[in-house]
Amino acid sequence: MTNPSENSAALDATDLKLLALLQADASLNNVALAEKLRISAPTCLRRTKRLQQEGWIEKQVAILSANKLGQYLGHGLSALIEVSLDKQGEEWLQAFETRAVQEPAVQQCWRVSPGPDFVLVVQTPDMPAYLALTQKLLTQDANVRNVKAFFSLKRAKFGTELSLPSA
Repeated sequence: MTNPSENSAALDATDLKLLALLQADASLNNVALAEKLRISAPTCLRRTKRLQQEGWIEKQVAILSANKLGQYLGHGLSALIEVSLDKQGEEWLQAFETRAVQEPAVQQCWRVSPGPDFVLVVQTPDMPAYLALTQKLLTQDANVRNVKAFFSLKRAKFGTELSLPSA
């Protein structure tokens, strides 16, 4: 896969429109995309495949409703966790990051600065599962100096779309 930043000149107005359409609704089929773009279906398919091969499109997913699943399953806990490490050498940062991204309950892992070293977005079924996760990931790691957790009461906005220049 090619680094997209190396190919920023490779995007034209049609590519930008195609990316905007796909990130708004990846379930659109090729014919519908071609109609919206006013190009032929084979051309649209070639462009989409090129954008995928070059790494502009990382993956296509279905985003599930955490609220509906939580109601259906009878539980659900979302938390944002700030983690500060005692030692911040690259090997220590990478070791923690590797462990965090391997945990299925960790939906997002951000290395940040200034302030804490990491911010994690975590989704667990309930508080006992959250406790088990924190003990495994945080308490047992002697390099974790400080942890600050924020529990979600309400999600006011959740988005995945990146701003694109108007084409």
